[in-house]
Amino acid sequence: MQESSKYFVVKQKAVPEVLLKVVEAKRLIESGKVISVQQAVDQVGISRSSFYKYKDDIFPFHDNAQGTTITLMFQMDDETGLLSDVLKIIADFGANILTIHQSIPINGVASLSLSVQVLPTTGDMSRMIEAMEAQKGVHHVKILAKE
Repeated sequence: MQESSKYFVVKQKAVPEVLLKVVEAKRLIESGKVISVQQAVDQVGISRSSFYKYKDDIFPFHDNAQGTTITLMFQMDDETGLLSDVLKIIADFGANILTIHQSIPINGVASLSLSVQVLPTTGDMSRMIEAMEAQKGVHHVKILAKE
């Protein structure tokens, strides 16, 4: 049984310091102020293992009237209609699909990345991702980036 991901919005004061330092290390790397993960973690005062443990699980929240772009990565079976079913879930939650990139399926499994614009009117993102993960033929969904 696969455990579904849950998403929460919490105030900064409720977030453990190590997670805030992971966010800062990611910002240093993305901005080019450091050239390696080691430099970033040294600068913020955490271990590389802490960085790698949490780097894909925490993102800063930006309240943006024009929406936030989230890039999702999927592994899914190469089945007729499956992509259409996933796209319908996104539409049902009121998000806007910006880009779709799909690899040529290998051994019946395709890798797919989607950039989705999340608007103030979009439904609960964690429920949307859970619905996609629950779709028969979808192996996993991972948030790659949030802008």
